Amino acid sequence: MSALSAAFFHDEAAAFAKLESLLWSDGPVCADCGGMGRITAVKGGRMGLRRCGDCKKQFTVTVGTVFESSHVKLHLWLQAAHLMCSSKKGFSAHQLHRTLGVTYKTAWFMAHRLREAMRDGSLAPMGGINGMPGAGGIVEADETFIGREPGVPKARAYHHKMKVLSLLDRDAGKVRSVVVDNIRPETLRPIIEANILKEASLFTDESSIYTKVGASFADHQMTTHGAKEYVRGIVHTNTVEGYFSVFERGMKGVYQHRGKQHLHRYLAEFDFRYNNRVKLGCGDLERADRALWGVVGKRLTYRLAQSD
Repeated sequence: MSALSAAFFHDEAAAFAKLESLLWSDGPVCADCGGMGRITAVKGGRMGLRRCGDCKKQFTVTVGTVFESSHVKLHLWLQAAHLMCSSKKGFSAHQLHRTLGVTYKTAWFMAHRLREAMRDGSLAPMGGINGMPGAGGIVEADETFIGREPGVPKARAYHHKMKVLSLLDRDAGKVRSVVVDNIRPETLRPIIEANILKEASLFTDESSIYTKVGASFADHQMTTHGAKEYVRGIVHTNTVEGYFSVFERGMKGVYQHRGKQHLHRYLAEFDFRYNNRVKLGCGDLERADRALWGVVGKRLTYRLAQSD
């Protein structure tokens, strides 16, 4: 049976029931006052409409989420979420508009709203071991370059390209990526120090941008790529480079045209799929469910999505 044969991918009532089961696992919650005690279904109202007996406001499960005020049917939203979450290298807006039968403009906006739902926003430092105080794990740090910096003429090496820093917690199997304007030590150091526990071991290549920041951690090990040294025992950055290989193939082969103002959302999408992959016990259906858990409190208007 096809994964897309589930009723909530084709029936609007089933789609609302699916989203309600995920976001309202303990029962309906008023979007205005947060009440749960006196909520009733509105007879003859639109799909999923509820009324709060405390504040007298009407609402649906989509209020306060990335789906709010959308004219696209919810079952199509669930299809889009599944397609994006199950495609390792991404699912283009053009392909989405052809598959769902919506306009390209609608598909583009839908994709960005779902990427917003995938955005983790976690501030917990990386490099711990199972919550044990004082125990440090291994975090790999590396940078990659993609596309062209806006307004910067083409030059040698990477100077004209957009720059991405990724930190990968080897023990947790999770990655965290951020767009940076440059890769100077004074730019990367506060980012690295804010996102990694001091007790952790930092593994990098021999780039001088990591020399000083490495002293902030319990250990700093490097491999010398210039001397063709890529692995020395457990010391390497192959894990984060493996993440980059998927990210770069997706950005070049699927998302061929993207502006720097949107790059952080594409990173959120690739980070999300990596952090919720099969190796960590998360299949396609569960990954889509986890993306839907993230829709709450993340309104994104079309104007903001364009200018972000």
